Amino acid sequence: MAQIITMPRLSDTMTEGVVATWLKKVGDTIKTGDILAEIETDKATMEFESFYDGVLLHIGIQEGQSAPVDSLLAIIGTAGEDIAALLSGGTATETKEEKVVEEAKPTSAAVEIPAGVKVVTMPRLSDTMTTGTVATWLKKVGDTVKEGDILAEIETDKATMEFESFNAGTLLYIGVQEGDSAPVDTILAILGPAGTDVSGIAANYKVGAVAEVSKEEEKVVAQAETTPNSQLPASNSEGRVFASPLAKKIAQDKGINLSQVKGSGENGRIVKSDVENFSPSAVATPSQAVAEATNAVAAVKPFVPAGEVFQEEIKNSQMRKTIARRLSESKFTAPHYYLTIELDMDNAIASRNMINGLPDTKVSFNDMVIKASAMALKKHPQVNSQWREDAMVINHHVNIGVAVAVEDGLMVPVLKFTDQMSLTQIGANVKDLAGKAKSKKIQPAEMEGSTFTISNLGMFGIQSFTSIINQPNSAILSVGAIIEKPVVKNGQIVVGNTMTVTLACDHRTVDGATGAQFLQTFKAFMENPVTMLA
Repeated sequence: MAQIITMPRLSDTMTEGVVATWLKKVGDTIKTGDILAEIETDKATMEFESFYDGVLLHIGIQEGQSAPVDSLLAIIGTAGEDIAALLSGGTATETKEEKVVEEAKPTSAAVEIPAGVKVVTMPRLSDTMTTGTVATWLKKVGDTVKEGDILAEIETDKATMEFESFNAGTLLYIGVQEGDSAPVDTILAILGPAGTDVSGIAANYKVGAVAEVSKEEEKVVAQAETTPNSQLPASNSEGRVFASPLAKKIAQDKGINLSQVKGSGENGRIVKSDVENFSPSAVATPSQAVAEATNAVAAVKPFVPAGEVFQEEIKNSQMRKTIARRLSESKFTAPHYYLTIELDMDNAIASRNMINGLPDTKVSFNDMVIKASAMALKKHPQVNSQWREDAMVINHHVNIGVAVAVEDGLMVPVLKFTDQMSLTQIGANVKDLAGKAKSKKIQPAEMEGSTFTISNLGMFGIQSFTSIINQPNSAILSVGAIIEKPVVKNGQIVVGNTMTVTLACDHRTVDGATGAQFLQTFKAFMENPVTMLA
């Protein structure tokens, strides 16, 4: 039965949306959780996922076009299904709302929900999210909640995002405390008329047993928190700026430091009008600001006597948990071994200086490492492989993952078809993806499909190190710093520049000789960069 998908209401002020990008086309098979399109609201561009399985039969709003909320966005159904009646103004046999209600009708085991009471569950804020952590509650039990109020900040495996209420009422119950994690669809909170007894609902609620809850009510308004430290408000000891996404965007456009803006919203949250009405003249002088900051530091950081045991516990983020799990799985399942080689970087330095002397051209040593790795992988495809219990997969395409350190761990953006890129194209793409990763705006598709990984700590002065393989890859290259030291050339001791790289290999797929041959080819490209331009 065909399902009508309408333009969603993704923010409390949204009246219309623009389809920025369609990620599916008519005829494509759709699964629950697939991202259908990117929708641009008045506050952000957000991914819009499907809650149905089927085939995309019709697209009602083309890329770049805007339409009011609840306009026909798409129709999903079975292949070949007649949707003429729907396009002419009829209704689907089963709309999204009807399906949710039908699935949510209380059964004999379901709890009765009083009129006006709304059960809010842990939302699914990303395509890979299975659990969420409540970073902060912005409301407490007994508070009055209006539609559009931010209830809490939810931490996923990719970002910390604001979660708003699409219902009005009193916050009667909180199901997940600050710092605690819970699976998607777990009861998060209950809203309703003040004084309502919800103890029975909290104790007996089962996922899918309440008609009032629908996925459409679990939309996220804001993007990940990416405020730089220079904008942290002095009055916030946790170093967070509580501002709406629109306020942040206006502040960025106008060059306003949010730490100087006083919020008039709930809990001091900065809203659009605060930024628009901001006057720099009301800001304290630098000397006043320094004095206030000094007093604040003195008040917050008491003296700790010598010899006193002092500890602090930091809750593991979803990203940190995911990184730990994947690296543990790799280290304890793949038999790692390591091959180290030293490179003569004199020619690479000279070549880079020559290339960067050209107008509008800038190439880093890391770009050269990526290019040399891609070309060497084409000559040694077994290093570009994956292990499976029943077979070894040899990848003849080269997608190189570049490890990027972010605030809470490590992300690996992927350069698709790296061997087909020039040095300048590699540089531009790495800069773009690394920027997205650090600001938590990178898309899941931009971190998928790697066949080989490079980790570079040379910029931190690290001369040599080993890395854990980024599965399902079979190898990862660890790149150290360029060191100036005495070397022997033509029987003479001279000053030279060298760089040490270490290849970690999965012995199930890459034998020692194979890894060594790869490194010899890589060394030849790096020590004679002109061969990479041929």
